Amino acid sequence: MKFGIDRLLEQPELRRPLAGKRVALLAHPASLTEDLTHSLDALIEAGVKVTAMFGPQHGVRGDLQDNMMESPDFTDPVYGIPVFSLYGEARRPSGQAMGTFDVLLVDLQDLGCRIYTYVTTLLYVLEAAAQHGKSVWVLDRPNPAGRPIEGLILKPGWESFVGAGPLPMRHGLTLGELGAWFVAHFKLDVDYQVIAMEGWAPEAAPGFGWPEDRLWINPSPNAANLNMARAYAGTVMLEGTTLSEGRGTTRPLELLGAPDLPARDLVAEMRRLAPAWLAGCALREIWFEPTFHKHAKALNNGVHIHAEGRFYDHQAFRPWRLMALAFKALLRLRPDYPLWRDFAYEYEYDKLAIDVINGGPALRAWVDDPEAAPGDLEALARPDEAAWAEARAPFRLYGGQAA
Repeated sequence: MKFGIDRLLEQPELRRPLAGKRVALLAHPASLTEDLTHSLDALIEAGVKVTAMFGPQHGVRGDLQDNMMESPDFTDPVYGIPVFSLYGEARRPSGQAMGTFDVLLVDLQDLGCRIYTYVTTLLYVLEAAAQHGKSVWVLDRPNPAGRPIEGLILKPGWESFVGAGPLPMRHGLTLGELGAWFVAHFKLDVDYQVIAMEGWAPEAAPGFGWPEDRLWINPSPNAANLNMARAYAGTVMLEGTTLSEGRGTTRPLELLGAPDLPARDLVAEMRRLAPAWLAGCALREIWFEPTFHKHAKALNNGVHIHAEGRFYDHQAFRPWRLMALAFKALLRLRPDYPLWRDFAYEYEYDKLAIDVINGGPALRAWVDDPEAAPGDLEALARPDEAAWAEARAPFRLYGGQAA
């Protein structure tokens, strides 16, 4: 199969509208061609007049590990072009930055989850392009989590840098498809194009979204493999809790744990409460000691989620429900457990992080209510998931059935 960048490079007719135009590139370390050439180098080699570059969260170089670590602007040492940070002093491109190009090429590997900030960065550059009369092309890449939909739709008033609009946690679109939905939903008057992939089969085993013939390159420092991408719509919620999500280990955002977590009892209670929510993966009790971040230098008891190999069932795996169930089971075992972490999360200072992550307080309220059962969360989520399946349908560019 071919990603958008590969098609753009291989087919001169696709590049022809760029002739004589100043072109900017929004990219990160995973913005690579089929032969692992960075898109910036490949575009310049192909004769595209690249006059500026933009970097999302974690930077063009992908060097910044944690959230809320800002990247500065700088000048590219090889080509001498300005590199503007979209996760620095500002999250939106300045008028000065917008004046450096005519067409912006967006070549970002996404994870298929609302909270992954490249989604919001895409919306912000589309809005800026509409304001300044610029064109935006998305060079499309796979959604490694595939087509399944899961989670509550973000509620009005809960928009943030991890919540660009009324999307569920797991949206099941590529970045190119999502950009088209943004243009329509927010009624943006912008010249928007998608250089589509060729041969993407999101329902094909064993990748179910990620093609076997492409290497996995971290799109952000803690997105280390396909298992993480599949689990992320659930494990990202750990950022709003006192539990470790594995930062400071070699398998971040694939596991959960804490020094006082009764992992074996936790899994047993999860199975008792809602066994169907554990389907499609294997849960393995582990011990780990993070080198930094939460519970650093302490021995943690935890659970590793394996949505991979023979344990993975693409249609059955529901990471958002799985993690919600873990929270519920923990409070059933330990009603006094200080689960929710109260801190400024992605520059939201007056809301609990778990609510910012979920686009509203409904999931936390369900976890905290000792009388609420799994069926009550299903009753909240299913209508949202069905509504999103209908809303996204006109914007799907590739085959495969919705889940």
